[in-house]
Amino acid sequence: MKALRSVSLAAVIAAALFTTPSRADIGAGVTDTIIRIGNTNPYSGPASSYGTIGRTMAAYFDKVNDEGGIGGRKIEFITYDDAYSPPKTVEQTRRLVERDDVLLIVQALGTATNTAVREYLNAKKVPQLFVSSGATKWGDPENYPWTMGWHPNYQSEARIYARYLLENRPDARIAVLYQNDDYGRDYLKGLKDGLGTRAADMILAEEAYEVMDPTVDSQVLKLKASGADTFFNVATPKFAAQAIRRSAELGWKPLHILNNVANAVDGVLVPAGLANAVGILTTFYYKDPTDPRWQDDAALARWRTFMADYFPEGDTSSTLTVYGYIAAQGLEHVLREASDDLSRENVMRVAANIRDLELDMLLPGITVNTGPNDYFPIEQMQMARFNGERWELFGPILSGEPGK
Repeated sequence: MKALRSVSLAAVIAAALFTTPSRADIGAGVTDTIIRIGNTNPYSGPASSYGTIGRTMAAYFDKVNDEGGIGGRKIEFITYDDAYSPPKTVEQTRRLVERDDVLLIVQALGTATNTAVREYLNAKKVPQLFVSSGATKWGDPENYPWTMGWHPNYQSEARIYARYLLENRPDARIAVLYQNDDYGRDYLKGLKDGLGTRAADMILAEEAYEVMDPTVDSQVLKLKASGADTFFNVATPKFAAQAIRRSAELGWKPLHILNNVANAVDGVLVPAGLANAVGILTTFYYKDPTDPRWQDDAALARWRTFMADYFPEGDTSSTLTVYGYIAAQGLEHVLREASDDLSRENVMRVAANIRDLELDMLLPGITVNTGPNDYFPIEQMQMARFNGERWELFGPILSGEPGK
């Protein structure tokens, strides 16, 4: 069966769930012909722009299936809408595990949403792989051995920004907008840790918002009033775009630093107004498909072919489609390395022993590495600046990990 390309096809998925496989189950989520993989994504709600990730992954697994699958088994990618709501994530995750009998959960999106199911999945010994959130809590194999992060953790990313400021703007007066949950607080902690003893002097104001707030206009107004000349914008796409636009409307022109997970040109900067985003700084660990430097890149050509063949309705200027492509490749690697032992235990063992894995759309010099005590697969990034049309990379590949 084809993977889910749109939440509107949920009925197709549901019908397929009642189709009896040609062979008996070998283990959880696996038959002689099928590997069932589970996922939740916000196809609706305040973070619905991230639904592109799930759609891209579904399309990628269509490609894998058309090429013969994994060891002759086709991937059945079952993805449900959780609307970025933890209670809904709990409901959908239990459905995936207990009714759909998936082998694992991969790339479920969100800090609060994944936190809501972490205890459950670890108690059930179901891999919660490559969590689509940079919270530091996903790298705790001692207490949560079945949960693993994916992209650079938020504290590490924020330490990179702190390092940049200390080296290039040591007298910065910083204002911080952040989401009032583990996601936002992780970034705030990383910034303070990175600034060290200078944090108390450099950070003038902090304003939090709730995920169900209609706007962040009042928070941005208060931050401007603090007298700050540097703005650290820690938000999901909807609120990041609002903050950029509101800053411009107020005539506030600080050095603007935007967190990585909200730096999509199409999903954030276009709604905010491209002219309003000129000069904003962020970080990347994967290639921006709009960057001219990659136009003759063989990996980008493969990604474009994939998009044309399997996700033609997808946005080829979107970094979210690049992210979904990379994440799907990461899981494909784990499943192929697990070979014929597709038990949950072995899949987790393989995921925790990745060495120098190069994926098509990662920036040169950035590789995937894990270990039994290292559940952060990607730990490097590069700074970038928006020029009004696209992001421009600058500087070296950096790690925000202490001592690196």
